[in-house]
Amino acid sequence: MTRNGRVLVTGVGAMTPLGADVPASWSGLLDGKSGVRFLAEEWAADLPVHVAAGLTVDPASLLPRAEARKLDRGEQVAVLSAREAWQDAGAPQVEPERLAVVIGTGTGGVLTTLGQDDIFERAGVRRLSPFAVPMLMPNGPAAWVSMDLGAKGGARTPVSACASGAEALSLGQDLIRSGRVDVVVAGGVEACLHPFTIAAFAQMKALSTQSVDPESVSRPFDVKRSGFVMGEGAGVMVLERAEFARARGARAHGTLAGSAVSSSADHITASDAEGQAFAMELALRDAGLAPADIGIVHAHATSTESGDLAEAAAIGRAVGSHAAVTATKSMTGHMMGASGTVGAMAALFALKDGTVPATRNLDELDPRVELDVVCGERRTGQWSAALANSFGFGGHNVSLVFTK
Repeated sequence: MTRNGRVLVTGVGAMTPLGADVPASWSGLLDGKSGVRFLAEEWAADLPVHVAAGLTVDPASLLPRAEARKLDRGEQVAVLSAREAWQDAGAPQVEPERLAVVIGTGTGGVLTTLGQDDIFERAGVRRLSPFAVPMLMPNGPAAWVSMDLGAKGGARTPVSACASGAEALSLGQDLIRSGRVDVVVAGGVEACLHPFTIAAFAQMKALSTQSVDPESVSRPFDVKRSGFVMGEGAGVMVLERAEFARARGARAHGTLAGSAVSSSADHITASDAEGQAFAMELALRDAGLAPADIGIVHAHATSTESGDLAEAAAIGRAVGSHAAVTATKSMTGHMMGASGTVGAMAALFALKDGTVPATRNLDELDPRVELDVVCGERRTGQWSAALANSFGFGGHNVSLVFTK
């Protein structure tokens, strides 16, 4: 049984390692571009990892100086992406109490936390920023976006590691279906490229240490994959109750037809095919669709052996091997809390435009991956439904289903 009410996606905004907005990011994915680059900062010299997928434009440069200095980098990116999504949706005229914001993040304002701690240790308490607390709060992005748009229907913050952005979309869908609000601005953000965070992930052997050619390092499903590449960015969608959108004459990119959240309850960092498949099955049931209806799958696929294999098995179990599978982290790196929403954007646009981006760097498909992974050239066709996966440390599993 599906829950009541259709939820339309009327606006999309994004800042990614491929571009400062949605058109640049989407065209970059279709063209197979890579946002992975060498870390040029001096602090990277002694790290075991020398590549990352940073933003192409400093978000602070796109904001008034007085506004930018009050915001953590993640908050800056969230506000800019939300503004793009809002304008893309046609700036809906909605009662403030019927407008909510849900912005997820994995680490919150970790750049502020680490940076302000350095200042405190070096120069003492008087040099700390008076904005430090609101800059480091994980709920900061949601709070600032709610103030920017005048949303009084709630400002919420899912914190579920790398599934945060996708879980925000699922929660946004629930809020609309429950009848509490008409419009939700939902998405995810992450900006944590710092020597501490990179070193920490490197210590757990999650990141690739290869760096001969940065653009070739992220290789989901390839036999030569060696770990993921850390990235940063944001993705935001405007979700609307279908009747509300129709009444104002809005055009929609598509429908968020179903979603599901599951917890593996198994291991703090390991991937779990059973829990992932369960989330996909629940999302299909929520959308009222059968596995055969899914024509496109945007895989979480971070470029780790255990993660890729677990998800491949889960997709095979829940969906089958017929769908066209794409893994865009091969181009953007892993944007952590933002990756779920940017992946959802890729699935939605692939469905709408009839074009699936090819997975970059997939020179030799791991024979244990029994899926139709799009590689080499992007694929065109007509599909009616797409599924997007997002998983996070802690056993967080989220699947989203989009229809035309």
